[in-house]
This record gives sequence, C-alpha cells and structure tokens, in this order.
Amino acid sequence: MENQEWHRYNIRMRVRVLFFGQLKEIVGRAEEDVEMPDGTRVDDLFAKYGASHPHLQGFRASVVASINQEFAAWDSALSPGDEVAFLPPVSGGSDGLRAQPEEDICQIVCGPIPMAEVVAKLKAPGDGAVAVFEGIVRNQSRGRRTLYLEYEAYEPMALSKLHELAQAVHAQFPVDRVALVHRLGRLEIGETSVLIGVSSPHRKAALEACRFGIDTLKQTVPIWKKEYFEDGAVWAEGETPRVPSILRSSESKP
Repeated sequence: MENQEWHRYNIRMRVRVLFFGQLKEIVGRAEEDVEMPDGTRVDDLFAKYGASHPHLQGFRASVVASINQEFAAWDSALSPGDEVAFLPPVSGGSDGLRAQPEEDICQIVCGPIPMAEVVAKLKAPGDGAVAVFEGIVRNQSRGRRTLYLEYEAYEPMALSKLHELAQAVHAQFPVDRVALVHRLGRLEIGETSVLIGVSSPHRKAALEACRFGIDTLKQTVPIWKKEYFEDGAVWAEGETPRVPSILRSSESKP
C-alpha cells in the first residue's frame, strides 16, 4: 500500500491552466503550463494557486472550472495534457460572419457587429417575424460615468457554448434561424456589444426565444466585461456560469 501511495503522488503530469477577467489580474498571468502529481483534482489545482495568491480563495464560491472547454466539477480528476480554465462570473475571434449549415449565425467578432447584414441573413420566405436584441454600451454604471468598456473571452469555449445555445433555442421554440454574435475588445459608448436575433413564422416564438437567448448567454458563455471610469477600472460583477446539475451534485457525494 505504501508503494502504491508513493507511486501515485510522485508521478507528475503537465496541464495547461488558463485564467480570465479579474482572476488573471490576481494571479498575474493569463496562462501557464504546470506540473502536478498524478491524481490531482480541479480543486487541488485551484488550491495550489490560492496558497500563493490568498485573494483568489475569496472567489472560490463563484468561480466555475472547465476541462478541455467543457464545464467540470471541482472533484474532477485531471489527465496529462488537459487544459483547465478557471472562469469568474461571466458578464453576461474572428472577423466577419459565417452562416452555419443550419443557417444559424454564431460568432465572436473583433469589430463592429453588422446589424443589417445579420438581420438579412435571418429572414426566410416562411418567416412572419424577426426579433432582435441589441446590447449597447451605456455612458454610466452604478452612478459613475463610463468612458468605455473592454470585453474578453475564453474564445474556443465561448464559441462552442454559442453553438450549444443555438441548438437549445431550436429545441425549445418553434423558430427558423438564430443569430448569436458577441464583440470583443474595446467598445465606445453607444456601440453594440451583443446581438441576439431570431426569425420565426410567429412573433410570440421569436420574442420568447430572443429573451431566452440573451438571458442564457449571460449565464453560460465565458465572456467578461471591464468597465473604465474617470477614476479607475473594474471588472463587472456578472453571473456565475450555469453548470449542469450533474456536475454540482458530484461535489456532494460522500
């Protein structure tokens, strides 16, 4: 038994660790490769960084982890070569729009979102309605004058979650086409940060699906917002990413 325990904790594996938003600023880096003992869990990896950055521990209750771009439970075991990301509450690329095979548009863009182009791609002869939500940068937040915003994302995972969200919209509502487009980088006052568009034969489905789209995006897509004011900058308080219940329940098992 002693030999087995020695073997378990002396075999080392290398994993890649990513930090975003204010977690990145606390740790002082966006990513790094780190060696950990065989059998390391997600929680062990977070605790390693918490030991050298005590302020990080205060975020434990609201941070969500992912392994290889999929949400993961804190007690999930890591394997060599895994990419582990620690995601703070979300604030909820490539340039240009590309229609998907099912005519949906799921994009992370680095320039202005072309509203007219998106809406035109949504319309089909059988549609009777197009509902569009446009999130724009306002000039104030919590009583302070906003100068501009900056958005960042865990881009591969964010794009994957946009595609999953589009599928969820189709599964829950009788709609035709879906557009989910989010912009990254610096945005000035009045510019569009996010666009949700839905076409459907009937307005009720389009409107309900559009609201579902923006509400769910804010909870599931790893994108963060930093607000710049005259007297400093802060990361916007967002929502803890929604993790499948099966992952949460695994933490409570004996």
